[in-house]
Amino acid sequence: MMTESGIRIRDLRKKFQKVEVLKGVDLDVQRGTMLALLGPNGAGKTTVVKVLSTLSRPTSGEVLVNGYDVVKQRNGVRSSIGLVSQFVSLDWMHTGRENLIMMGRLHRLSPANAALRAQQLLEQFDLVDAADNRVKTYSGGMKRRLDLAATLIVPPSVLFLDEPTTGLDPRSRATMWEAIKQLLAAGITILLTTQYLEEADQLADRIAVIDDGRIIAEGTAAELKQGVGKERVELVLTSAGGYARAVELIDGEGIQRDEVTRSISIFIDGAAHVKRLLDLLEQHGLEIDSLSLTKPTLDDVFFALTHREGSTTTEHAGATQ
Repeated sequence: MMTESGIRIRDLRKKFQKVEVLKGVDLDVQRGTMLALLGPNGAGKTTVVKVLSTLSRPTSGEVLVNGYDVVKQRNGVRSSIGLVSQFVSLDWMHTGRENLIMMGRLHRLSPANAALRAQQLLEQFDLVDAADNRVKTYSGGMKRRLDLAATLIVPPSVLFLDEPTTGLDPRSRATMWEAIKQLLAAGITILLTTQYLEEADQLADRIAVIDDGRIIAEGTAAELKQGVGKERVELVLTSAGGYARAVELIDGEGIQRDEVTRSISIFIDGAAHVKRLLDLLEQHGLEIDSLSLTKPTLDDVFFALTHREGSTTTEHAGATQ
């Protein structure tokens, strides 16, 4: 069933008992593109994925996946999608190859075709050397890659990636990113939930920010950064005492502080604002090691939109919402 949108959501609402978790979500993901869904813990990201994948029934609203209604045409949805959740769903007592062949047989591939497809995926995800080892011996990154490979035994039209790289080391994360790029190149429609803002910046065609069950912003990474508007200045103080005093003196929009690196960063309104900051520090005899100016990042967008400060790039999204 072909439609222009791989995913279409209109006024999606979801209640758990008396708590409304999703409060009128609207989203469109065009075929062959990726939408990254960003948001703090408990914002509703995983609930959206559960509704889209028919694991949770919406309270109200219209939700179409690959043209199928998630309530009225659940089997059509399920035949069209793949899902990689926050938790690896593999049989750890079997080998990687056995897991993939078993998944192929569940998809009604012949024994020969299941074995052939398993070998193709083992090669694609750089798992050939470990193919005949039990999954319980695999590293976290290898388990994640195998989990994604199992989802692709029969390539889906729409793929949901719910925090797929949480807990991975940088090398494993980069390998996953490359695999995801290949899926996009193959025309698969992807919805990615993540709190790694660099991940969204690198991979997604469009980004939506969800907070408290509502979509509060949507656009390309460039559009969202442009919406923040201002540049950021970062000052690194020479001494711990100087940093502590500067924290007392400097205030403003989007301020971030890091005691370990003795850095303070803040949005500025042009060169005159930088001069005022430097004059203030000089007036109080405070020395700086360095000063740098940067354009807005997705971190800045996230902080500005959700009114939360601190790094979100290492947080683990809650599984309940």
